[in-house]
Amino acid sequence: MNMSPYRQALALPGLRSLLLVSVLARVPLTATGVTITFHVVLDLGRGYGAAGLVGAAMTVGAALGGPLLGRLVDRRGLRPVLVLTTAAEAIFWSTAPALPYPVLLPAAFVAGLLALPIFSVIRQSIAALAPPEHRRPAYALDSMSVELSFMVGPALAVAMSTAVSARVTLYAVGAGIVAAGITLWLLDPPTRAADEPAPQRRRVPRREWLTRRMVAVLAVSLATTLVLGGTDVAVVAVLRAGGEVGWTGVVLAAWAVASLVGGFAYGAVSRPVSPLALVTVLSLCTIPVGLGGAHWWLLCLALVPAGMLCAPTLAATADTVSRLVPAEVRGEAMGLHGSAVTVGIALGAPLAGAVIDASAPPWGFVVTGAIGLLVAAAVLPAELLRRATPTAAAPTMAAPTMAAPTAATPTVAAPGPAADPVPPLPAGPVPASPGPAAPASATTGVTG
Repeated sequence: MNMSPYRQALALPGLRSLLLVSVLARVPLTATGVTITFHVVLDLGRGYGAAGLVGAAMTVGAALGGPLLGRLVDRRGLRPVLVLTTAAEAIFWSTAPALPYPVLLPAAFVAGLLALPIFSVIRQSIAALAPPEHRRPAYALDSMSVELSFMVGPALAVAMSTAVSARVTLYAVGAGIVAAGITLWLLDPPTRAADEPAPQRRRVPRREWLTRRMVAVLAVSLATTLVLGGTDVAVVAVLRAGGEVGWTGVVLAAWAVASLVGGFAYGAVSRPVSPLALVTVLSLCTIPVGLGGAHWWLLCLALVPAGMLCAPTLAATADTVSRLVPAEVRGEAMGLHGSAVTVGIALGAPLAGAVIDASAPPWGFVVTGAIGLLVAAAVLPAELLRRATPTAAAPTMAAPTMAAPTAATPTVAAPGPAADPVPPLPAGPVPASPGPAAPASATTGVTG
């Protein structure tokens, strides 16, 4: 495998330290969902449905706040936003253990609205540090770092909540998030390259950059994490139905490792790979996964092809977004990308759960994979029209082309895949219960 793309990317000033900080800073964020779930269920004595509502409130807040915080970064710079969000995180996590449930619910929404935008800020900074020819391996490394965070964060939260208490874990997670905000403030990574224009009084109108292609990339991002969120829940349900729920952690870890391998392979390829092609093959590979539910090791093997496409698909969408918009609005665009990722996970998990309750566990894979294919089919005509239009050869179209799926499929699908969590986006560890605790752990982790 050609390692030169990674060597060249890691040699870029500031990128190595940014990626290292991103891994450590994301760990507490990936633990928020499962920690909140344990607190509501164990400390407040509520059910998983009530815990799911808190997670949903935080998710809705994060989806709304992502673009707003990104716009604020574009206008005011990174540090003021970090001060605002770090202070908000400190207030929420220091008071959350003492809040009654009726107060915790709206507080979670506000906390999501002002959540530390680590995911989107890291991706925005990568676009500033890496020239276009080095962004593919840089975003592949970012997706792999998300995977690592999701492999560690939720597992630590589960272990600490069960061994100590969920209340103490809330304080620990909050301290970790505040430390991440302070560290990012000290690092102060650039949000635009030295040769890119500084913010101007005149805002770039959204109609100039929120084009049909941009909307298509956001739709692909949402579809990707919808498939991943549904897979997360379906894995637990299939194992529980087979009496092998104790192997859940092993199966999800295998899924995450496959995503790491796929992300590594994606960053080393010499030609761009279409996000549309990747999400199409990801969805196709997800549909038959339930056939391996007879034994946990068969499920591991069935997850490998789809797993190897998780990190590449998310990396490709982030790379494309970074190229499609001018630097003056990149923060807002990355915030929209983060919102699409968050909404996808938030929709995929309960959708798969509803399908599983109404039919059988394997149908969770089938339905979410089919929805991914439907989104790809909806996006394809617009992309073909764009490719047929002579004016499509604009400078920003240096992004990976969203070509017909058959054009790029062999590039990644032959070896097999964020994280987010990532997972993938990532496939974070899930509590033994197949209820709302599973999606909650993934939902919050992909915000930014």
